[in-house]
Amino acid sequence: MQAPKKITYHKIAHTLEVAWPTEHYALPAELLRVYSPSAEVRGHSEDERKLQSGKKHVGIRQIEPIGNYAIRIIFDDGHDSGLYAWAFLQDLGKNQDQYWQDYLTELKINNASRLPAIPVGQWTPAGKS
Repeated sequence: MQAPKKITYHKIAHTLEVAWPTEHYALPAELLRVYSPSAEVRGHSEDERKLQSGKKHVGIRQIEPIGNYAIRIIFDDGHDSGLYAWAFLQDLGKNQDQYWQDYLTELKINNASRLPAIPVGQWTPAGKS
């Protein structure tokens, strides 16, 4: 598969813009993170796949080219082990709505949230010290 002609990260919108000559996709960092192609997220089979929750505000810290076939995305939550091949990015773009709906459904089934968890004892209401 041909490499994209342009890859741009929009930091404020947390969106990775990926453009080929005839296709263009804006992929949210959250979607890229929760569908990371890494073994840490995917496991080695569908049964081993781990639901990623609390990633609503995740951003991308760095993008590294991997040969002529992929990029490695380093997220601001420390995740950095997925290699995003061109065909994988294209599939995420083309089927983004379905992947997003599957993710939201899986969160609901597992009573999980897109919002990050706040550890007990780490938050103090305003004016209370």
